[in-house]
Amino acid sequence: MNEDIIKGKWNEVKGSIQKKWGKLTNDDIEQINGDRTKLTGKIQKVYGLQRDEAEKQLKDWEDRNAA
Repeated sequence: MNEDIIKGKWNEVKGSIQKKWGKLTNDDIEQINGDRTKLTGKIQKVYGLQRDEAEKQLKDWEDRNAA
């Protein structure tokens, strides 16, 4: 799933994203608005992860939800 797909399906996937990363608030989700870079950064910040770990988690999520 690439950034265009995330943006295009944002309303469909934001619930799944919030379920996976439960510390993200509704405001976080609204601010991200389908922007993969913002999503990665927010995961990194909220969970205290290194950038590469946040990227890995997002990539794993994308691979599981690609359809």
